[in-house]
Amino acid sequence: MITLYQFGPALGLMDPSPFVVKADLLLKLSGLPYRRERGDMRKAPKGKLPCIDDDGQIVPDSTLIRLHLADKHGITLDAGLSEEQKALAWSVDCMLGEHFYWGIVHERWMVDAYFERGPSVFFKGVPALLRGLVTRLVRRKVRANLQGQGMGRFSVAERLRLLEADVAALSALLGEQRYFMGDTATWIDASVYAFVSSALTDAMGETPSRALMLARPNLVAYAERLRAEFYSG
Repeated sequence: MITLYQFGPALGLMDPSPFVVKADLLLKLSGLPYRRERGDMRKAPKGKLPCIDDDGQIVPDSTLIRLHLADKHGITLDAGLSEEQKALAWSVDCMLGEHFYWGIVHERWMVDAYFERGPSVFFKGVPALLRGLVTRLVRRKVRANLQGQGMGRFSVAERLRLLEADVAALSALLGEQRYFMGDTATWIDASVYAFVSSALTDAMGETPSRALMLARPNLVAYAERLRAEFYSG
């Protein structure tokens, strides 16, 4: 059986990491038996989660997990897609993971009001005498990552405009389809659902990313539909 290593429920989500949710839904769609366990980033390959243990083979990263399912189990989750649709799915996945994600990270980690209602909960297990120091050090590292990636270099208005463009693109591509590519769920639904549902959480209040999603009824309905189908139990 495959073991998926995750952070665990937080912020009103099955996992605060959209990449973990993406990997989880990929495994659901694959039909392979799997279980979830709390992971430890200090022991994980590449120092991050998710990762899976597939009969002793450790695979990090949600995208590499998807490719592993195809290579080892022959499960591509793209049956019926044209080459153009496969290219579009890859482009959307990159937009979400390499662009939209960093907008959410900045919002949650750099804006004090959202941080206090959100990521600050991750530090509750740190001894009180060290909690402030550890929190500052981690936020400083996140800030450096945002500067290196580029999202941290934009103004508030510029970041919002970029996030709005991402959300508008998702909404236009989804249209009124049941799933992102039509009538059948494919691998890209794991990514789209993960990021849309993450942005829609109200655990931190009315964040800019949540407001952008709420302004697109088809994305809200999509998240509700997939949640009911895959996470209602």
